[in-house]
Amino acid sequence: MSSPINVKKLRKQVGMSQEELSRRLGISRPTLISLEKGDRPLKIEERREIEKIFDIVQAHDGSVKHDIRIDIPQKKLDKFKQVFLYILEKAGGKPNIGLTAIYKLLYFIDFDYYEKYEDQLMGLTYIKNHYGPTPKEFIKVVEEMKKNKEIEEVSSSYFKFEQRKYLPRVNADLSKLSGRELEMIDSVLARLSDKSASELSNYSHGDVPWITHEEGEEIGYESVFYRNDPYSVRHYNDEI
Repeated sequence: MSSPINVKKLRKQVGMSQEELSRRLGISRPTLISLEKGDRPLKIEERREIEKIFDIVQAHDGSVKHDIRIDIPQKKLDKFKQVFLYILEKAGGKPNIGLTAIYKLLYFIDFDYYEKYEDQLMGLTYIKNHYGPTPKEFIKVVEEMKKNKEIEEVSSSYFKFEQRKYLPRVNADLSKLSGRELEMIDSVLARLSDKSASELSNYSHGDVPWITHEEGEEIGYESVFYRNDPYSVRHYNDEI
């Protein structure tokens, strides 16, 4: 007998909206809500499609094994870990820097770097969600870092809202980050790390990569070359 699938948990792990998942399954959003609440069982074809979307494997004992796909090279994942640790060292102690704010800081570090140098720093995959760009690989990598005791996750309150924060338990390996990469990270932190999560979300909604993509869609890096002020970090007039 097949084990039940927690559709809501899977969807939230990858930062996918209900609109996007219902579209992929070919069902209405109210129907998806019923599935997530357990008010209606999954049909066979719906279960198969969910298994494809979330890379689920049915084990011989009937249990469900799930792994979020990571499509970027291991070298980039290692770099993400060091950037994340560096962010925590530099700004993690600020009361406004919780999970939502970290998502936005990572987004601007990646997209600003790509615009300026036409090269990827971390190369994470960002999904357009209601509150702003969400890095698809974040949850899996952070769970690994928690397991390896590289970071610690804590809960706190920020203006009466529950906030998920992370504390570094090891130092960032700066030898894995180039001088210009560190310069970009410092620039983004200096410009944005004092903003609240809602301010960062609102700010990200004005960026061309966000504007030009649909809800639930992966945000393409190439769209940074159509940015306007105050988002653009490249001086195009100086180029031949």
